[in-house]
Amino acid sequence: MNQVDQTHDPKLRSWIESANDGSDFPIQNLPFGVFSCGDAQPRGGVRIGDKVFDIFAGCSSGLFTDQAAEAAEAASGPLLNTFLKLGQGPRRALRGRLSQLFTTGSSERLRVEKCLLDISDVTMHLPAQIGDYTDFYVGIHHATNVGRLFRPDNPLLPNYKYVPIGYHGRASSIRPSRIPMRRPVGQLKAADTDVPRFAPTERLDYELELGIWVGPGNDQGTPVAIGEAAGSIAGFCLLNDWSARDIQAWEYQPLGPFLSKSFASTISPWIITPEALAPFRVAQPARPEGDPSPLPYLLDETDQRSGAFDIELEVLLLTQGLREKGLPPHRLALSNTRHMYWTVAQMVTHHTANGCNLQPGDLLGTGTISGPESDAYGSILEATEGGKHAIELASGEVRRFIEDGDEVLLQARGRREGFVTIGFGECRSLVLPAQ
Repeated sequence: MNQVDQTHDPKLRSWIESANDGSDFPIQNLPFGVFSCGDAQPRGGVRIGDKVFDIFAGCSSGLFTDQAAEAAEAASGPLLNTFLKLGQGPRRALRGRLSQLFTTGSSERLRVEKCLLDISDVTMHLPAQIGDYTDFYVGIHHATNVGRLFRPDNPLLPNYKYVPIGYHGRASSIRPSRIPMRRPVGQLKAADTDVPRFAPTERLDYELELGIWVGPGNDQGTPVAIGEAAGSIAGFCLLNDWSARDIQAWEYQPLGPFLSKSFASTISPWIITPEALAPFRVAQPARPEGDPSPLPYLLDETDQRSGAFDIELEVLLLTQGLREKGLPPHRLALSNTRHMYWTVAQMVTHHTANGCNLQPGDLLGTGTISGPESDAYGSILEATEGGKHAIELASGEVRRFIEDGDEVLLQARGRREGFVTIGFGECRSLVLPAQ
């Protein structure tokens, strides 16, 4: 399990002034991503304040040695899969060296300055080749709310509290933040009709999720034990797993989601490392009285003591009407990762329990993370009770589901007294009309 060390010291300040005092990307964060500038090929970078550190340039300047050099070389290319595979040791060594380079008073400042670019001058890309994508369902309040819409008397099926439920999603349609998403078309069937029709979805929804990047992975046939699962996790991002609720309602029986989910998912482009999130680890909340204990293969004392996270999650909506009137985005929800019924380690362990092999760069989604109150619901399906109640905006517009021209923004922050707040950056996408 990752420990707090000198890189988390709240007294650390950077000579890059934009990294101090309120940035999502202070010196205590240092996430990794892939960027391009102009016509140059994509390459690995580190975000600090409003700057991007070009890792390839840093390697060429001789800024790294030993394990930090190994990790920097792996993180300097157009995809970070090799870097993710290295695991905690090299990743932590590189983080420590970067912290030294960016700290106020660094003797390497002049060399480092030559490796910096303004964030406004770069384009962000997917940080890794995503071989497989699995979406879980660990937000118990979301599962209960959605279940109540379809099964009022039995909202939560009995397997939920025994099994970290998940399904295999579509990796090819995952896009980084700021890439527009086109409204999907599929079969819709109204309750008062006998046959479906083929049309654009009328119930487009967002899902507020945390994404988990797989690191070293495991060999096929070799499960990852719960006590070792944290070592398979290379980082985190925000994930909006877009959903077409009317297509989903018609197609999901008997095999689950298909066209209602595979058309698009949006992620934030920066990989927030487990080391950066060490100060925000907390105990997994105790299960309500009467709930079963996890089966032994999913139960580990260390994981229960410090395998959960306290990360604030926010959903914002920006509409054409809000833009035209110069109004700020409307907050739809403010939730927290503390509402996850299963830990990230439990997700990894269950995923591999049957011998399934995870690979570096695979992406896992938590599923929608809703809180217990309506202002913390992580999907508009919940917030409007399936479209029954409209959300009123300051522009005079109303929303029951997401409309063309709307832009959904996800944000996240780790906060803890005595430590510097870090953020994930934005996960945002504009909805275009169906083609």
